[in-house]
Amino acid sequence: MPPEGTPSGYRTDGLWAASAIAFAALLAGCGVALLGMLEFGERCTQGLAEGPGRLIRVRDQAFPPATVCEFAQGEVASVGGRAPLGFLLWAGLVVMVVALLGALVAECLDPRPGGDLVRPMSRTEKVRRTGTAFFVLGSVFVMAYLLAAWRLLPSPSTACSDGDGWSAGAPQTLDASLFPPQATCRFVSGETRGINPDWLVSVVVELTVPALLAAFAFGLAVRRRAVERTGHGPGIPPLPGRRPPSRVG
Repeated sequence: MPPEGTPSGYRTDGLWAASAIAFAALLAGCGVALLGMLEFGERCTQGLAEGPGRLIRVRDQAFPPATVCEFAQGEVASVGGRAPLGFLLWAGLVVMVVALLGALVAECLDPRPGGDLVRPMSRTEKVRRTGTAFFVLGSVFVMAYLLAAWRLLPSPSTACSDGDGWSAGAPQTLDASLFPPQATCRFVSGETRGINPDWLVSVVVELTVPALLAAFAFGLAVRRRAVERTGHGPGIPPLPGRRPPSRVG
């Protein structure tokens, strides 16, 4: 058993691997679901997709990604909103969230040495691990945000009409927001539509949580390494799970 005071960390490799596999499966499944959404709404409108009763409206579902045609006596959804793909997407999301949040929370902790789930881990290794997680999750969040917000960033108040070459009848931009990145476009016909699909806005908002948690874990690891290198100065409390150094004399 390592001596008391040895820097340690939880074994999180399995959790990181599980979250990565679930994320890859989610990407593949969402790709299939998004392909299934293409032209599905038009098929309902044109009567090619049959449903119970009269068609009331067509809407896009955020997760699992699907186009849902609402009829008077029930709904008909594209492939993402039906079993088995819809069930598999929900299962993959649950596995990814539980594994990812579990790994990030474990990286924030500073356990005592000993135990099957704990191994010696230097402060530098902890900084490297949390820094890698922060870089990956932060990059994914930034890419998703830019994908959703690129039309809003130059001029949120005119995002619906900018860059489309409107000579007349440009849509009006309502309720523009940079976070979540969304705006309502109102056309001259009176129709309203979001500038981004709901599923994309939901993804951006949900990615904020792991990115912020990874940033917290990275900052905490950097602080702990700095405290260890400089010693416990006045007014700096001992780190959780560590005994304060004994004074001689």
